Amino acid sequence: MRGGPVARNYAGALLDLAQRHGAVPAYGELLDAVAGAVGSEPRLAAVLSSPRVRKDRKKRLLREGLGGRAPEPFVRFLEALVQRGRQGLLHEIAHAYEDLADAHLGRVHAGVVTAHPAAPDLQADIAAALSRLVGQEVLPHFRTDPGLLGGLVVRIGDRVLDGSLRRRLRLLRYRMLHARADGGV
Repeated sequence: MRGGPVARNYAGALLDLAQRHGAVPAYGELLDAVAGAVGSEPRLAAVLSSPRVRKDRKKRLLREGLGGRAPEPFVRFLEALVQRGRQGLLHEIAHAYEDLADAHLGRVHAGVVTAHPAAPDLQADIAAALSRLVGQEVLPHFRTDPGLLGGLVVRIGDRVLDGSLRRRLRLLRYRMLHARADGGV
């Protein structure tokens, strides 16, 4: 699990809050958006981290910035972070929340490497096949590597499924080099 113990505790509290409001995925998306905004906007990050800016001003800034875009319980959670001086942990909390939400929702992430970009319908088929294989919802993250030649390589946690043409050619080469002289394999 990512994040330190403090970030995990806050993420757990937010997950409890999200469960009570039936908004586990939505709160995760909101938290990612807020953490991303703070990370990409240096002025916002400077204001939120500055000891010269009063906490009530920081909370008002968040409330106005999220006005109408985020549920009230989520905004109050962010205000509690500011009140306790934990706004610097937003990225860690977001990562920890993602891990907790994935466990709660029965989701796993998979890295999928293909030789060529996969069409959206093929990506959906791969996700469905992987979900059937592992018995959980799989969230695939696709990337390409022309060195695979064909096929795909999937990594789910510490498990690797290598169905690449490159691996098959290596296996064939090994078998040919290590074939017995009498023709047996």
